[in-house]
Amino acid sequence: MNGPMFGKSINLFRLFGFQIQADLSWLILAFLITWSLATGYFPDQYLQLSMTQYWGMGVLGAIGLFGSLIFHELSHSLVARRFGIPMKGITLFIFGGVAHMEDEPPNPKSEFFMAIVGPLSSLILAAFLYGAMQGGRAVGWPEPASGIVGYLSFINVLLAMFNMVPAFPLDGGRVFRSALWAWTGDIRWATRLAARFGSGFGIVLIVWGGFNFFTGNLVGGLWYVLIGFFLYGAAHQTYQQVLVNRALRGESVRRFMSRDPVTVSPDLSVQALVDDYLYRYLYDMFPVLEGTKVVGCASKKHVGNLSRAEWPHKRVADIMEVCSPEKTVQADSDAGKALAQMNKTRSSRLLVLDGDRLVGVIALKDLLKYLAFRLDLEEGEKTA
Repeated sequence: MNGPMFGKSINLFRLFGFQIQADLSWLILAFLITWSLATGYFPDQYLQLSMTQYWGMGVLGAIGLFGSLIFHELSHSLVARRFGIPMKGITLFIFGGVAHMEDEPPNPKSEFFMAIVGPLSSLILAAFLYGAMQGGRAVGWPEPASGIVGYLSFINVLLAMFNMVPAFPLDGGRVFRSALWAWTGDIRWATRLAARFGSGFGIVLIVWGGFNFFTGNLVGGLWYVLIGFFLYGAAHQTYQQVLVNRALRGESVRRFMSRDPVTVSPDLSVQALVDDYLYRYLYDMFPVLEGTKVVGCASKKHVGNLSRAEWPHKRVADIMEVCSPEKTVQADSDAGKALAQMNKTRSSRLLVLDGDRLVGVIALKDLLKYLAFRLDLEEGEKTA
């Protein structure tokens, strides 16, 4: 599946140049999968094994499942790279895995191949694991080993089948969108229709989950409901991303920046920073300049690390930090990338540089105001 970033993630390792991460919700899934395999699936399928064996099978089965998810998402990322689509990495989270694209595919062909390779890779892996299971049984593998490999073969078939449902942003939904896009040449219309299928499928899962929940299948019903809500929200969010990307395409940061940024001196007292700048302008962050050179950033977070009694005696130079690349953007950069950077870093303002010289500040509110105006205008044109 391809989709947006989620909550806080931890880096695990790099594979073929892609950063593999785990969302903190992944820890919940890791426990639930291990527990359900060790106490439910494997004891039902394989009798008269010890509890230690069941838990060992559960742990190895969960590890194999996450490896299968990485294999699935890695196939997306490798094909995307082949078509020149920048990928941020792969994140494991509570509903599986997601490969993060920095931009939409450039054409229907790249969308189709990038999407279809995920289910195909899962089916190929399933066939390989099934063959390994049969071969292992022929040479006398222990029953637990055959059980784990057989489970992973089965789960990869399910993964492929679920992802081929034509519900955006599942892989099948992206294949569906690529067909609509190739037919009409309009990615916005294609995304809107595919997203409606995705939202509809999400609602179906929610209803089905509610039915299961109230008829005794509490855990299964709850999972259907949670996945349904996720798909419903993801379909809507991805469509909104397409609208935003199209609205900002070709627009540079320079167009939206404030050319007279409010700056502070490193010699300014923290008390003056609070009274004359933070309370007056209500900005989260101020660039610190020596001449025309940016030497740091000072924010209300830095002030909050001090006691009020220290404010008159500390200078901005004492609390500022070096402005990281995440807090700056070049003036000729794409405005859409600046917005994505703000979302990623949860910043409301970025310093705009021309080389290493400060030329302005771009604010989130200005980008959102432009987007709201343009999207309202275009929606009005379609309904007129």
